[in-house]
Amino acid sequence: MLALNLSRVDYLQVGVTNNKCMQVLPKSSKSGAQKVVVADYNGVLTCFDVKKHVPQIQFKTLPSTKISRLSLGGTEGPSREKIFVSAGAEIKGYSKKGKQFLSFDTNLTEPIQSMFVEGSDLFLCGNYIYNHYHDCRDQNYYLAPDKINDVVILPTEEEKPISPVLACQDRVLRVLNGSEILYEIEVPGPPAVLSVGKDVGSEGKGVIYGTSDGKIGLVQIGSSAPEHIWEIPNDKQYGDVLSLDTHDISNNGTSDLLVGRADGLVEVYAFDEGSEPFQHFKYNLSESITSVSGGCVCASNYQEVVVSTYTGWVLGMTSEPQQRQLGMPGSNMKALINAEMEEKIAELNLEIEELQARVAEERERYQQTAHSETAVSAVPPFNINDRFLLSHDDASYTLSIEVQMPIDTILLQSNVPVDLLDVEKNSAVVSYSACDAESGNFLLATYRCQANTTRLELKIRTIEGQYGYLQAYVTPRMQPKTCQVQQYQIKPLSLHQRSHVFDEERPLNVLKLTGQFSLAEVHSWICYSLPEVPERTPAEDEVIFYFTSTFLDTQLECKYRKGEATFRSDNISTISILKDVLSKEATKRKMNLNITCDLNEESIPNVLYRIHPKLEYQLLLAKRVQLIDGLKELDSYESDKDFLTDEYKEILENADVLQEEFKKQPCHLERLYGMVTDLFIDRHKFKGQNVKNKVAQLINILDNYDLNSLIEFFQSN
Repeated sequence: MLALNLSRVDYLQVGVTNNKCMQVLPKSSKSGAQKVVVADYNGVLTCFDVKKHVPQIQFKTLPSTKISRLSLGGTEGPSREKIFVSAGAEIKGYSKKGKQFLSFDTNLTEPIQSMFVEGSDLFLCGNYIYNHYHDCRDQNYYLAPDKINDVVILPTEEEKPISPVLACQDRVLRVLNGSEILYEIEVPGPPAVLSVGKDVGSEGKGVIYGTSDGKIGLVQIGSSAPEHIWEIPNDKQYGDVLSLDTHDISNNGTSDLLVGRADGLVEVYAFDEGSEPFQHFKYNLSESITSVSGGCVCASNYQEVVVSTYTGWVLGMTSEPQQRQLGMPGSNMKALINAEMEEKIAELNLEIEELQARVAEERERYQQTAHSETAVSAVPPFNINDRFLLSHDDASYTLSIEVQMPIDTILLQSNVPVDLLDVEKNSAVVSYSACDAESGNFLLATYRCQANTTRLELKIRTIEGQYGYLQAYVTPRMQPKTCQVQQYQIKPLSLHQRSHVFDEERPLNVLKLTGQFSLAEVHSWICYSLPEVPERTPAEDEVIFYFTSTFLDTQLECKYRKGEATFRSDNISTISILKDVLSKEATKRKMNLNITCDLNEESIPNVLYRIHPKLEYQLLLAKRVQLIDGLKELDSYESDKDFLTDEYKEILENADVLQEEFKKQPCHLERLYGMVTDLFIDRHKFKGQNVKNKVAQLINILDNYDLNSLIEFFQSN
């Protein structure tokens, strides 16, 4: 294991691959080991190699503008040793010895977020703009409809055009031909990172994608159409994919897939005789992985997985034996640490002592400065790496907060009702404070973290129609005490996610909006109401977005242009929420809007049928949990259980599982009751009728639940 602590590492390059985050400088003739190139948070580029398991710096640049991306250039093979970095709108190139040979100002209006280098070609992407440069001359340009997260270039043969592939936030991979779209590929989640798939279950041109909801897949890129080769679902709720690489770790002649995730998980997927990957190895760190790659860094004969983490650690996992065993046959085998390991431990101890001395010196200097007459109050800044993502599997938001130093407490405050769900890997102690709902405060929860905790992950479930903000007050373990506030918007239709399909066969309710408004204004309203909508106004004259409810699987279509917008959904409550939000926005802006609604009564049973399995399951679960205490008491007095029914025996056998499942879903049954009640009230609200006096009768039917009785109640009222 090699460990090197730097300032926060954003990108680490190891291995001769085309991965955007990690690559390795090729092997030199003098040494079989490969060098590692690191770009840290301060804009410093560092190249080092490892001799006798000790990292030695080859060159290091001065602090500069924050580096957003690092890539290796040159032709494929040993010549791929040129180092390219992007900072703002500028590209810099360095040789393997640290000599700068390129400084190219692209004059782009957006800072460069992703980059790929192939020979004399530079492929650069901002948030929405893609540019292709050949010998630093502009060749092609493309404006994407949604945010670009990554770009890769497929290997090309002679006399064949270059094929750039863009990973866009709207769950689409866009394959370009020059400045035009060749075709689009729909993927099951927002693609966050791409890698060129070489010998990983496909032949020819393949692109591996990793999504922000933890899925991984391989797509074969053809000349006219794509083909989905395989997909790894995220059944175990792992973190979002931040880095991908391919390398033959197992030394069997076939590349393995390396994956780095936001929850600290490092995975190696291997390929057997079939084309489907299987998890060959995994290792869990306590902080998010910014880069992962394969190579031979410490020793030329042993393959390694090298990872960098958010707080600045560079770690190597090697197959090289760390202990040597000596002994004669028939005698006790004694494990002895070799001289190299002893030398390494001594050097590490010396380094620790030097760091401790520097910390004590800086602390004393700070105390003297703070108590001087000319002292100026200054709060030390710190960076927060946070994510607030909707999970389709359980219709909840995952909030992850990571700091470069240990976290002391995190206080959550919300001005709308939300539920906090249990997370198994969360070891923090939570305490709740009383809230005054009338003052707009619905949640006050404090998480006290254990020592050396730098990352905390929480699960939050929202209520559609209740919109506002969730705020996190993050306090690290540092002196003087300081706190930083992060704010997350909870949107009116917060449990909806982007989709690419819309079922016209379902019974649909229609909301139509007309008035003197621009395309930018109506787009801002939709962006305010729904997640996963790009902030930038689309360039088209007419825009269509499709959405799916992660909780009920109902659908929504938003179709709008200047002066007109149409919304269609099979759920009346979705239409009602949109109508209320649009009316408030129009009143706020003093605009006269004409709003008309066309309701389809057949959509009511459609929604009730979708709620039915969830409601039936939760009612049965609640009933079983209520019986557990009585059955356990009966079991303690009776040794013979033959008189119990099979159902009661099953409840006793699975009591712990049932209670744990019920505990994980607080207020779940109340939410389902609320959805049915809202559906009933919203239906009559469009007709101008107040039916709140009949809600008690509806609740009584739900308590004695029967689907046919519920549908009959809706049809008769």
